[in-house]
Amino acid sequence: MGFRLFRAANDAPREEKASAVGSLMAFHGTGRAVWSPRDQVSLIRNGYEQNVIGFRSVRMVAESAAAIPLVLTEAGARMTVHPVLRLLARPNPGQGGRSFMECLYGYLQLSGNAYVEAAGHDGDGAPRELHCLRPDRMSVVPGPDGWPMAYEYAVGRQKHRFEMTGEIDPILHLKAFHPLDDHYGMSPLAAAAASVDVHNAAARWSKALLDNAARPSGAIVFAGEGGGHMSEEQYQRLVRELEDNHQGARNAGRPLLLEGGLDWRPMGYSPQDMEFLETKNAAARDISLAFGVPPMLLGLPGDNTYSNYQEANRAFYRQTILPLVRKTAGALAVWLGAAAGADLGLEPDLDAVPALSSEREALWRRVGAASFLDEGEKRALLGLPERAER
Repeated sequence: MGFRLFRAANDAPREEKASAVGSLMAFHGTGRAVWSPRDQVSLIRNGYEQNVIGFRSVRMVAESAAAIPLVLTEAGARMTVHPVLRLLARPNPGQGGRSFMECLYGYLQLSGNAYVEAAGHDGDGAPRELHCLRPDRMSVVPGPDGWPMAYEYAVGRQKHRFEMTGEIDPILHLKAFHPLDDHYGMSPLAAAAASVDVHNAAARWSKALLDNAARPSGAIVFAGEGGGHMSEEQYQRLVRELEDNHQGARNAGRPLLLEGGLDWRPMGYSPQDMEFLETKNAAARDISLAFGVPPMLLGLPGDNTYSNYQEANRAFYRQTILPLVRKTAGALAVWLGAAAGADLGLEPDLDAVPALSSEREALWRRVGAASFLDEGEKRALLGLPERAER
């Protein structure tokens, strides 16, 4: 018998019904990991509001960075009294300077973006108020050349548009580096999203285990004589016994006594088999490392990267806090300087950072002992202003 491999030209094609989206259907199989949504709001809720490691890491970075005073220079000269210093000390009626900077740093950690609005410009173009805007409500409107020509801030159905085509930009957009996005930054929280899911799942599993401590995952198998079935009275008695004596946290650890041909067969892994604590601690370390916080500062076990707490604290400031402060302060200086028509600079005051006191003391000692430098050169190396003439 031969097989017909080709359809004849005069054969009518078989009529079939096809869905317009048939080629887009996806088949879901068991055994795949289920991850939380990766949109900005879901990331913040899962990684900050519902995760203690993410919450503490963001708070440590934002509060530590906001606590560092900024030094203002104009045309290279250090200023102690200046309108920009007054503005940064009191940006708006509802926030002080430290609270305002903490808001900026926090949004950068959570969303990778921070937006500052300049409001109430003076006659010389300098703003009278600065406001930190929520990144999840802000969207970039790109122009024909790809650069932002406006920003839209949406609250519900209401939108406000900030045009970026004037001489003074009303919005300063601070963003973290993102290799695949032209307009928005990538947050440390996005990089740590998988570890956040693992840590949150471990916490939920612990809560479920406490609530059902004496009812582990498994099956009670009846092996009666002749393969018979349990009577209705036997079944109801077994159910009542399990509910009354072996469920809930108060019955944790109570042994299960099986009789009458009943056998217990576990259907899940024990916490020891899953290496539960180590998995949870590993996820916590990954979250802290994504934010640049040494795990030792969070009290996580099993981290021996640094020999002591002081060394870890210095590394935290050197590798995480100071780069963040310098980047933010530099962007603020350029933006505010352009509005005021002045050459401004903002730098962190390293002498006011307790974690760096030993390094600063060694620097002062070396510079002070340099006999080949005059007083002006020593003050310049230490970042001090020139001594005022008497």
